[in-house]
Amino acid sequence: MPEPWLSADNIASHLGVTKDTVYSWIAEKGMPAHKVGRLWKFQSGEVDDWVRRDGAAADDAAEG
Repeated sequence: MPEPWLSADNIASHLGVTKDTVYSWIAEKGMPAHKVGRLWKFQSGEVDDWVRRDGAAADDAAEG
């Protein structure tokens, strides 16, 4: 059965981040996303693989 398409809200919730972070990762870090009309859609498997490859890793050291 094909994987369902998720909205930006859904994928943000799945990852435990804000929707703004999701949009930032699309633009700046190449997060896998598909533009459907005006909306971004996601497949959780693609996003999970991207995260496992350190796609969401911070470029800078965490501020302490």
